[in-house]
Amino acid sequence: MRLTFRCLPGFEDILPRPVPARTGLPDWLKAMPSTAVSETLGGIEVRTLKHCPPLLDAFSTGVLLPLAADLTVKDGELGWNWEAPRVPGLRHTRSPVGLHVPEQAAGAPLQADDNRFVVKFTNFWALEVPEGWSVLFTHPLNREDLPYRTLAGIVDCDRFSDGFVHFPAIWTDPDFEGVLPKGTPVAQAIPIRREAIEIVTETMDAARLDAHRTIEDGLSEDPGLYRKSFRVGPA
Repeated sequence: MRLTFRCLPGFEDILPRPVPARTGLPDWLKAMPSTAVSETLGGIEVRTLKHCPPLLDAFSTGVLLPLAADLTVKDGELGWNWEAPRVPGLRHTRSPVGLHVPEQAAGAPLQADDNRFVVKFTNFWALEVPEGWSVLFTHPLNREDLPYRTLAGIVDCDRFSDGFVHFPAIWTDPDFEGVLPKGTPVAQAIPIRREAIEIVTETMDAARLDAHRTIEDGLSEDPGLYRKSFRVGPA
């Protein structure tokens, strides 16, 4: 599948580019041990989530959209030093981040206290996908280490292919101070096909029950069975 990202003239040399999510795995995941001693289980060695293919595939699916510039957070204020060009005749922001007024989240259970505010990360890339596809924009999956949580939204980017999709986010760590570096992932873009869903529920027949038993026995004997025999993984 081809995903085409386009930026405004003059931005091509200053913007970090979107990257395949599989190339943007967090450092903490890379540094995790493969096994750990479990005190809960009496000191035996267990495999860590680094061995979990579904979790790894979630990290690796789609595309990561980057923060456009270094963002400084100090004393509850956001700041940046970034010279972005102005394109004549266009109404466009040059700020890498903006704010939503609190009233825009009124009634939504999104903010745990008054110290959390709603930001909007500016995306400077328009995205075009093939006909019949939309894009789920969401918080980078399993990235609880980030001091914000990007809200999820779906956009029909086969039709809305010339506009920018920006990313509202709840600032979840009011104690965070420092610099969020340029290129930090602020959203994960996952293409999804638009098609009707048909839901069928049924009881396993004898053949399905045998197949289920085979998988259960296989997983008991070899915890890596799914990865070895069933996993396809992100393209």
